[in-house]
Amino acid sequence: MMDTTTFSALAEPTRLRMVEVLKNGPLSVGEIAEQLGLRQPQASKHLRVLLEAGLVEVEAAANRRNYRLRTEPLQALDAWLEAYRKMWNERFDNLDEYLRHLQSKDKE
Repeated sequence: MMDTTTFSALAEPTRLRMVEVLKNGPLSVGEIAEQLGLRQPQASKHLRVLLEAGLVEVEAAANRRNYRLRTEPLQALDAWLEAYRKMWNERFDNLDEYLRHLQSKDKE
């Protein structure tokens, strides 16, 4: 069963954009806010939600707090989606087979 906390955190467009920004490496709150055109308190509020959901972690570097993306929740999401990918691939394969069958009947 998929943890709905990940979905809840990513459902908000700003937090989803933060995840996109962080995929290139750790950033400070200020850098994230600047890249997304947010005020720092807004960015901090969204980062707190991502932190509580386990999507990011904080690392101290000198006097900065950098946020880094955690891959485990995203891997869990990917594993959960894999079952649906398989289901849809099977359905598309069956549709493809059915269409080939119809085309061969048309040639008869």
